[in-house]
Amino acid sequence: MGQEIERKFLVVGDGWRSLAQGEVICQGYIPTQDARTVRVRRAGDRAYLTLKGPAVGLVRPEFEYPIPVDDAQAILETLCTPPLIEKTRYRLPIENMVWEIDEFWGDNAGLIVAEVELTRPDQAVDLPEWIGLEVTYDPRYQNSSLARHPFATWKL
Repeated sequence: MGQEIERKFLVVGDGWRSLAQGEVICQGYIPTQDARTVRVRRAGDRAYLTLKGPAVGLVRPEFEYPIPVDDAQAILETLCTPPLIEKTRYRLPIENMVWEIDEFWGDNAGLIVAEVELTRPDQAVDLPEWIGLEVTYDPRYQNSSLARHPFATWKL
């Protein structure tokens, strides 16, 4: 069974920018019940269908399958609930981990979140200086939540 184990943080400062390469991503969500998500993602000339189950602590079941880009575009346009998530994802290897930094656009502009995937829930993580508040357990920062309640609508 596939699984995702990750921690998520807000990003402070720009110390990471010169070290990372970015890729534009568009993704959308097909409505579901509970904490389950069905996501369609287009990234360059690749596309994926991802199914995620409810999290237990840091661990969440995840199944991801490549799909044709044209199919992904049609699903994004016809089956996903707007707004779509638009972001640039930067990948930054540090020591034995890869940080993914998402800079959001559109209705989530102004939000920058970093996440790191772990091999086990109790794995130690050395935090770079540009890492801020941990938001792993704050559901507002899940991409599926940002699609339903964009950052621009939050009362800060």
